Amino acid sequence: MKKAFLLASILFISVISTACINNFAVQELNNKAKEFMDRGDYISAIERLKSSVDLDASVFETQYNLAVAYTKAEDYANAIQTYNTALKLNPDFADAYYSLAVCEENLAKDIISGYIKVSDDGTIEKVEADAENIEEEETNKVLSENDKKMMYDLLNNAISDYGIYLDKVGTIDDRTYVENKIKELQKLLAENTHRAE
Repeated sequence: MKKAFLLASILFISVISTACINNFAVQELNNKAKEFMDRGDYISAIERLKSSVDLDASVFETQYNLAVAYTKAEDYANAIQTYNTALKLNPDFADAYYSLAVCEENLAKDIISGYIKVSDDGTIEKVEADAENIEEEETNKVLSENDKKMMYDLLNNAISDYGIYLDKVGTIDDRTYVENKIKELQKLLAENTHRAE
């Protein structure tokens, strides 16, 4: 499955705040998480960053880094939740909107393709099946009401978040790419409206 390109920079910068008693511990956990991220050990990075958040949940960089680690681990549901938390702390950081949109897009595509199902209580479950069966079923898949609702919400949110990214960045080199991404998602949303009925 083709995944959207992630434009995410890791913000492992010094945590400077005189109000934070745990600054040194937070910074150490962030530094250790960066080492794990550099090695591709996203699960260990996530654990360190979660510990850092437990010490001080008000540090934007830690929340953003945790969201990036979830994204790299393809845990899009947790990534989306954490990007939203980070954006509450710093709503002007444009790259977070882009990264959030990428996760929303990827999770929606996973639902459409049948890799993910949405249960009655709204939890996301991976579908265990071999690749051949999933590819064969993709063309015949009918989305459940739960799948449809989440897919619609995710695609609409991704379109919105890509738009916010464009508004916040102004003139950028990737403007055409992101505008085309928005058009692609609008088309995908329209196609799956008919498919899901």
